[in-house]
Amino acid sequence: MQDDMRLSVFVEKKDKQLIYSPEKCIGCGTCVQACPKGSLAIGAVGAVARGLLDADFLEMKEREECIVCGICAKVCPTGALELRQEGKPLTDMSYLFRAMKPTSVNESCVHCGLCEDICPRGCIEVIREISTDGRLKLVGETHIDSECCVHCGWCAAVCPMHAISVEKPFEGRWTMDENVCQTCHTCVEVCPANALFNKKAKPGERVEKISHRPDACIYCGACAVACPVNAIDVRKTAVLPDVEKKSIIEKKLLETPVPEALLRTCLEKDEAACLGCGNCVIVCPVNALNSRELAAGYLNDMDEKTLLEVKNGRISVVDQDCCGADGACALICPVNAIWLVKREVK
Repeated sequence: MQDDMRLSVFVEKKDKQLIYSPEKCIGCGTCVQACPKGSLAIGAVGAVARGLLDADFLEMKEREECIVCGICAKVCPTGALELRQEGKPLTDMSYLFRAMKPTSVNESCVHCGLCEDICPRGCIEVIREISTDGRLKLVGETHIDSECCVHCGWCAAVCPMHAISVEKPFEGRWTMDENVCQTCHTCVEVCPANALFNKKAKPGERVEKISHRPDACIYCGACAVACPVNAIDVRKTAVLPDVEKKSIIEKKLLETPVPEALLRTCLEKDEAACLGCGNCVIVCPVNALNSRELAAGYLNDMDEKTLLEVKNGRISVVDQDCCGADGACALICPVNAIWLVKREVK
């Protein structure tokens, strides 16, 4: 599978290369968190995950500062970063991705397909047919692609035969400030483990804006990086695999906040196409956080908006630097009059 992936050479110094595999990246920013030189940039995770921006989750912003130490590759839970020397991968047991036991299935498997149905990453393929020996039994094979597995544990949780074993990368703590959350669903769509969702409320029942599944969460932090209003906090509290020199990784990651998402986008608009409907102004989570009356029908009664507003029947961008790069405005626009474009990080 590695040969089919698109690879980017982030840095090359002397005989060492830092290689990035965008298809493996989940936008968690763990590498950015650990980088001693601040050479990596993460941002626009929501827009990229939603397909609104032609970019990768991660990029190198300070190539000349990178010392090719490899700590970013060592802490990556998916193997999206790889250090090579003279063209050969350096992937020993000091790398979290390699030290983590692969998700595996044993001979107890009855190939029912529940794991394939539930996997949020589409990593599992079940080939099955009815037994031809006269028994009422399914036979076949269950394949788990370790290159895209994020070790969320969904497959093991639903397996009726307890045939699947999973080792998670981290233990952690997930919290959300409901007073700040604007229910833009960016975190739900970004989460690689399907650990975040919206509960359906019964009549008269109050439920939290975003619900969390602790047993599925891998505490990667992608949701917190992507949140346009910084309502989510994710902390890693333990590194679970038996990694060599674990203390170095723990020192970098444990109880450390997720990295600040850099603004890697800017909003562009087509005023001629704009209908002036104001849907983008209302749905923008940054606007809603600072102007709670927007969604209550007071769009035209408010003089100032934080990020987007309608002036003279046309959309106007008030302050580009406030944008959370979630893309909610682009998603709701009925005429594609506003969109995100990539800009160079500073």
